[in-house]
Amino acid sequence: MGRHKSAVAERPRRNTVLTTHTVGRRRFLTYLVAAPLLTLGTEAVMQATSSSTPASAAVPSPPSPEDVFDIGEALKLAATPTMPLVQLEVGADGIARLQMPRTDMGQGLLTSFTMIIAEELDVPLDRVEVTHADARPELLFNQITAGSAAMRTFYEPIRQMAAIARARMVAAAATRWDVDGASLGTDAGAVIGPGSLTADFGTLSAAAAALDLATSSIRPKDPSEWELVGTPTGRVDARDIITGQKKFVMDHMAGTAKPALVRRPPTIKGAVGEVRNAAQVRAMPGVVGVVPIPTGVAVVADTIEQARQGVNALEVDFGPGPVDGESNATILEGIKQHVQPFAVPPLGAATVEAEFDWAPACHAPLETECAVADVRADRAEIWAGFQAPIVAQQEIALMLGLPQDAVTAHVVAPGGAFGRKCFFEPATEAAQVSQALGMPVRLMWHRTDDMRHGRQRPQNYHRIRATVVGGQVVAYEQRVSAVALEVAPGFGEILTDVATSLPPRAKNTVGEKAYSQTLFLLMVSSPYNLGVYDRTLAEIGNGIPTSAYRSVHCPTTRTCEEIVLDEVAALLDKDPLEYRKECAKDAAAAAVLDEVARLSGWGRSMPEGFAQGVGFHKESKTLTACVVELDGRDPQDPRVTKVTMVVDAGTVINPSGLEAQMEGCIAEAISLTLTAGLHIENGLPLEGSYSNYDWLRMRHYPKDSTVHIMPSTNEDIGGIGEVGITAASGAIANAYATATGIKPRSFPIVFPVDFEPFAPGALPAPNLI
Repeated sequence: MGRHKSAVAERPRRNTVLTTHTVGRRRFLTYLVAAPLLTLGTEAVMQATSSSTPASAAVPSPPSPEDVFDIGEALKLAATPTMPLVQLEVGADGIARLQMPRTDMGQGLLTSFTMIIAEELDVPLDRVEVTHADARPELLFNQITAGSAAMRTFYEPIRQMAAIARARMVAAAATRWDVDGASLGTDAGAVIGPGSLTADFGTLSAAAAALDLATSSIRPKDPSEWELVGTPTGRVDARDIITGQKKFVMDHMAGTAKPALVRRPPTIKGAVGEVRNAAQVRAMPGVVGVVPIPTGVAVVADTIEQARQGVNALEVDFGPGPVDGESNATILEGIKQHVQPFAVPPLGAATVEAEFDWAPACHAPLETECAVADVRADRAEIWAGFQAPIVAQQEIALMLGLPQDAVTAHVVAPGGAFGRKCFFEPATEAAQVSQALGMPVRLMWHRTDDMRHGRQRPQNYHRIRATVVGGQVVAYEQRVSAVALEVAPGFGEILTDVATSLPPRAKNTVGEKAYSQTLFLLMVSSPYNLGVYDRTLAEIGNGIPTSAYRSVHCPTTRTCEEIVLDEVAALLDKDPLEYRKECAKDAAAAAVLDEVARLSGWGRSMPEGFAQGVGFHKESKTLTACVVELDGRDPQDPRVTKVTMVVDAGTVINPSGLEAQMEGCIAEAISLTLTAGLHIENGLPLEGSYSNYDWLRMRHYPKDSTVHIMPSTNEDIGGIGEVGITAASGAIANAYATATGIKPRSFPIVFPVDFEPFAPGALPAPNLI
């Protein structure tokens, strides 16, 4: 794949739904925060099917909040005031340096930022250094990584910074040589002048910085001039990763900080009582400390194995937790009780109705939760994979009794996150233990802790009804009920900040409960015209720790809609893919769906027990369509055999990075739709390792897998970190239904307890996990 610039005039422009002339920001945000319930009446439904609507057209739906102003726009808006505090520097060594206020968790931000700077500054990739910035309180809301918003937020500012830096270099050279700057060019980190004149950026940097240069008229390159952006590029940190040179969290202070593990309660959030044998455990070989903390009892030792043995030897009086005795089944029954009823459908209408439930899931990144802390009497340093480092710095300083500026929160590349590291319990625990012992510690959650006591994607339930009149869906109702999603620290403040234009009464509705409702509205929207929408979320706080999981509410909520859409298409005797084109809101959808149909061989004859399925999704201004082929001959062992995904993300910085993101999303979709979830029994998940958390193994990933990127349109850049899961999940579920004749209603579809759970509280030996 190369640059994509030739097809701009050959494809439809996006039918963007930014109807700001009809939906004012003040009015929209009132709807957004208040999350009003739309009452769907018979009269409204019948009016939607008036004779003025052609029989072949889908009944238009009003724009949803996400169509108008999504979470990425909220994060971008909140970051704008402090963007001038983010600076690009070119040193005397000619290297361009940027401290990135976002966290690269594997999604490739370091590479994309480097590519943009190198492109606009005209320097080689290896002359750009992008690193993670420590917590910088002055950045306020501009240092939180979430919502697929990093590139959407920084794309234009970084381009502009680099373009200004290049202009300064040219102006400095023109002054040095006393020539017209218009006669000069740049290449490979140098200014090129008439004849043999040349000057390296490093030799010009001091003079360039001292220039009094007007910058308002400086513009970045036109995309037609790009040589690097839009070209597939390998990760800039790939060599360091594969050679072991790249430092992850637990690589910091190795040999100085002592390893620590924690004995945790036998149920979720169980109370921590008396340690009956602390002295005996302290006397064990290698153990240097036993520290009770609010979440358990930490054991610090010379080696991680000595710490594990010490943890298992502890005798602790634990008290009850908030969900003792609860299970997936009892929690599901509880959240079902809060589902609101549907409106009454019009007489003579046909309906497609379904109920779905999704088990809780854990984030399960390759790197378990961990942090390194060195707390002294007057200062502290913390190393962790923070997604919200400023809030972490504030809360840790308060906990330690130190001024905020005495705590340095170092942002370290984590080995995966998927939203989990918006919370920072390991950093808090490490700081508590370090302060208690007066020594640096490297605290790691055991894999069993990570799965059993970590934050979950909430268990959730859906009731859906599509009302069909005259061969058209005229109303779509979806009731979602779930264990409450805890909104990460910092998000609430951002959502409050962007709602500053609300009337006073509406402002007062912004509270902890409103934040998760707002996230639901800002992230979940249907890409289809299905008449009158009525989608609501009810949340039940039961004490289970939860966190946003990649794409948050979209994979469950929208996958259920994708299944129902297939069932509506069957009712109307229409091809599922063609029906999606007919209903799609976005003008670019047809191109994406046509391309996925062409590349996948949609509609081709399949052997008995095999089937194709299609899914479509729009999120973060990006469109994805996916066709899956699935072997369903054994309904209890379904296998995805082929995946074709087509992505339209507007302007594409690095096609290789986008492709990798989509492949990761496909793997997650296969796992969470077919096999991966948590079984809660007696107040604790049974799963405690990869050996019994049925995540996809590489042998299960389809050998025939294609990710096709639509030609760049030079339009707004779309988010890509999350959008790929939902379309793939919908395609998998629909392929399973066609292949097996079984309509999937509970997820994951294949979910037995086919392992012997580890005993609660104990940490298994390394050979068992």
